[in-house]
Amino acid sequence: MYREPRDVSQDNNEKNALSSSASTAGPVLQHHELLRIYAFYRVAIALILLGIFTSDIGKGAVGNSAPALYLNTVLAYAALNFGWLLHLRRVAYHTNTGQVGLILGCDIVAFLLLIQASGGLNSGLGYLLLINCSVGSMLLDRRMGAFFAAVASMAVIGQQLYGLMAGRADTQDIVSAGSLGILLFATVSTLQYLSARIRSATLRADQQSRQAAHLQRLAQQIIERMRTGVLVMDAANKPELINRAARQLLGEQLQPGGDRQAELHQVVRQWRRDHNRGSALLGADNGSELRLSFAKLRREHDDSTLVFVEDNRKLIQAAQKLKLASLGHLTGSIAHEVRNPLGAISHAAQLLSESEHLSDEDRHLTSIICRHSQRVNQIVENVMQLSRRRPAVPQYNDLHLWLREFIADFRAGAPADADIRLRAPTSQVRARFDPEQLAQVVTNLCSNALHHSHIATGHREVDIAFYHNAERDCALLDVMDSGRGVLPEHRDKVFEPFFTTGQGGSGLGLYIARELCEANQANLYYCRSEDNKSCFRIEFAHANRVF
Repeated sequence: MYREPRDVSQDNNEKNALSSSASTAGPVLQHHELLRIYAFYRVAIALILLGIFTSDIGKGAVGNSAPALYLNTVLAYAALNFGWLLHLRRVAYHTNTGQVGLILGCDIVAFLLLIQASGGLNSGLGYLLLINCSVGSMLLDRRMGAFFAAVASMAVIGQQLYGLMAGRADTQDIVSAGSLGILLFATVSTLQYLSARIRSATLRADQQSRQAAHLQRLAQQIIERMRTGVLVMDAANKPELINRAARQLLGEQLQPGGDRQAELHQVVRQWRRDHNRGSALLGADNGSELRLSFAKLRREHDDSTLVFVEDNRKLIQAAQKLKLASLGHLTGSIAHEVRNPLGAISHAAQLLSESEHLSDEDRHLTSIICRHSQRVNQIVENVMQLSRRRPAVPQYNDLHLWLREFIADFRAGAPADADIRLRAPTSQVRARFDPEQLAQVVTNLCSNALHHSHIATGHREVDIAFYHNAERDCALLDVMDSGRGVLPEHRDKVFEPFFTTGQGGSGLGLYIARELCEANQANLYYCRSEDNKSCFRIEFAHANRVF
């Protein structure tokens, strides 16, 4: 749908050159096709008049009064017309009103001489002036067209009056000349009226065409920037239109001949058989679900199918946010009220543990109280953090520089035996994200990776990789560990609040991390890396997406 723009300055230079080569005697005319036809007509009529004179057909009909004058006029007229045609071809039929007026004047003079050489209007040559004046009325403005019609009428009438005084004409020729003049004015007036109506209709059509083209470009830009995927498929399941969001969401489903494309085609065919289904679910490349909504686009021959593609996970999260929003103020107030008695319990347990009269069994019980008080306090802090979270302030970040600084800061607080490896591409990769919130997200992912790697292998290690995905046109950041990974039955729940499979966790870390990613229009999901490691992937927003 994209058309390479033309060089406007070059077009203007070409037009200026053509207009200057034509003349500066008047405005440039735009009736190129009419000029071309009229130029060929003038050449053809000159040759026909010459052929009639030299053949047996025209004996006694044309040139009977002054054969030499007729022949010389026709030859000069033909040469003039050939030269005019070559000139118009050289300037691509760009000319001006001055040149057209000069040519029409030459036509009138030439036909008056031919009429004179043929004995008057009885030869029928006077009616050829109708064509010349008609063309003039369409090429020139109203006043100039009427002027040439008046000049032709007066010249014909004057010519017949001169013939009447010279004894070569009668009163019937005067009547014929007057009738021809009236016909010239009637024809010119009618054509000028019709030409004005046609020009007005053409102008309106051109304005409507430009407005339609503007609306089409506007609609294309809106569709291209929509976060909802839009896909139009014809009767043969070939994509007719697809926007950026649909390409990012569908991914492999759009690859020709692939298994994933067959799944998409199967879903579309099922909807075509049963329009009552309304929507369908389809698995995505990143492990999430896509919700497809359908509509029929009626056409003259085959109906197309309009498919709206949305991330079903985000729809579910939006519904969940509505539920959590109603509980937000309640949980915040409860957390605030719990902190005071919890602090008193923890402080009392610490004081009790310092007593010299406690047995070892009682000290063990007080340590349990302190440990679980700290755990509950951490949960309260996480809940309070959710209620106090500030809006995201996205910035452009060079991921290589940002990760180097992050790893240096993270090592300071990580265990001494932690092995943190960074895989960086040679080219620069930029992503838009709030730096503080990104640090919070990657800190949580790296801490989880070190923990699960230590459980599975006895070594605390994490691999961080980032790169640019050309297919989705966005930056990706992978945090990989050597753990066993998330079980299939837990993958849909791992980002839910308060869900945890470990001991001592609050179940809010990954939930908060995903919330922070969504606040920056990024996507956080679990997958397996190319080397089959457990991986949490951050898919950053497109660099040109408007926040």
